[in-house]
Amino acid sequence: MDFVHDQLASGHKLRVLTIIDTFSRFSPALAPRFTFRGTDVVEVLERACKEVGFPATIRVDQGSEFVSRDLDLWAYQRGVTLDFSRPGKPTDNAFIEAFNGRFRAECLNAHWFLSLADAQQKVETWRRYYNCASEHPSGYVIEEKRFC
Repeated sequence: MDFVHDQLASGHKLRVLTIIDTFSRFSPALAPRFTFRGTDVVEVLERACKEVGFPATIRVDQGSEFVSRDLDLWAYQRGVTLDFSRPGKPTDNAFIEAFNGRFRAECLNAHWFLSLADAQQKVETWRRYYNCASEHPSGYVIEEKRFC
């Protein structure tokens, strides 16, 4: 899990929470918002985990949203281990960094977001395209392709 920063056409800052399964390369959620707190991250994770199940481990950086009590309590209650990368070492979470680069090139740089609702719609459309277009031997992706 990580964050990508962008902005609307009006100049308003936008943050996108990106989540990817490192084994299957399936993205269960991309959530654009203006601001994120620990409770917002927990809300997105709850929605995503209800669809695909709870992970054993989530690799995150040292961001304030990820070191919050809310996320720590959520992970403890669900039996999820939070694996923090070393400060200043983005290569500890290379899979999400590569995904973020692809997401920026194919979605964020390709679109001009007029509003938060517009950003949410375009980001979700790209996420569904990414999950269907990716040829990964995963039960998640195979199941998602059936819906496509």
